Amino acid sequence: MSVTAFAAQTAARFARARKVADAVLFEGSPLHPYRTSASGALLRRQCGALVPPAWGAGSEEHDFQHTECLMEPGPGATLAVELRFLRARRRTVQRACRDGEFETVSELRVGERLLVPCAEGTEERVEAVATVDELTHGDGIMVAFGRPAGEECEQILDDAGRVAGRTVRRGEEIRGLLRLSAHRMAGPCPVLRLTAVVENTSAWAPEAGESADRDAALPHSLVSAHLLMGLSEGSFLSMSDPPEWARAAVASCRNLHTWPVLAAEPGRADVMLSAPVVLEDHPRIDTQDVSHPDPPWWDSAGEPGGEPAGERVVVDGRPVGPGSRVRLNPGLRRTDAQDVFLRGRPATVEAVRHDVDGSVHLAVTVDDDPGADVRRERGTFHYFRLDEVTPLEDHG
Repeated sequence: MSVTAFAAQTAARFARARKVADAVLFEGSPLHPYRTSASGALLRRQCGALVPPAWGAGSEEHDFQHTECLMEPGPGATLAVELRFLRARRRTVQRACRDGEFETVSELRVGERLLVPCAEGTEERVEAVATVDELTHGDGIMVAFGRPAGEECEQILDDAGRVAGRTVRRGEEIRGLLRLSAHRMAGPCPVLRLTAVVENTSAWAPEAGESADRDAALPHSLVSAHLLMGLSEGSFLSMSDPPEWARAAVASCRNLHTWPVLAAEPGRADVMLSAPVVLEDHPRIDTQDVSHPDPPWWDSAGEPGGEPAGERVVVDGRPVGPGSRVRLNPGLRRTDAQDVFLRGRPATVEAVRHDVDGSVHLAVTVDDDPGADVRRERGTFHYFRLDEVTPLEDHG
């Protein structure tokens, strides 16, 4: 099999592991995006943030991940590696002035939309493909990567088509290294130890005399960094439940700030996910639990920057808010097919939510859902736009 063909095949094999990483690492990050007005919320739930070396030296953060795992490659095997991380970008909002210039504002209302500054995260990938022979030769291979600083502007038009303002997204320069090598284990254990190291080599550092906080370092960091690794021939060994003959070899592996697990479907061992959280082998996503969690880029009622408790909106000329009953009428083009099956079902509104682009959504529980109480406790609601519900007469 050619390297190109293997890379294409591996992309399909990685799809399952990507879904797990998205749910565990990306969806839990407030950089997808989160309002900066929510004080303290911007920094929560971020794991695997590899910070610039000059900043991490004086903190408890790290500028690298070190992964070691065991593999039994077949003859002529090839390894494909995919490094994924979020790159933080600052989004500011500017209002159009009469002289054609723009001024930065804390919020901009355009019709029913309310635009606010926020931090966003864009997915970045670094890919490497090498034969096992290349990895065992000398120090293996090294892939240097970088993302330049830059700005993107997007005009905001009002209902009449006039320029009302614009958003400006700013990304800072990021640089890093991915090192891959493999070494045959000493003794009777017939396996190779694969070493994968990810380093943030960004040159950014606080100004002299400046005490920069974590928020200042994040735009120069690799946020939620993790690795996907796949073999064309052969298999990886479980690091949590290895065969008896390999337990000593597994115990000798060194994993710093990350942990590798088998990530292919059960029965296969050709894909490994190395993530900064502890997972079981063959992790899977419970679609019923993750399809409708309260998205981290929506402010929760009662938190700083969130909607006031009990907020109500007007739907078909009637006020609707927490406790209101509605009939669901989801659009046919919804990406989540499960919601389409809720068409015509009565539901209770639990909260009103606003995203950072000013769109309004209703968080609801379906009236005849036996797990509605559990959903309320966990905050795993269904979400619908205002034009996807019809108010019902409230009872009691």
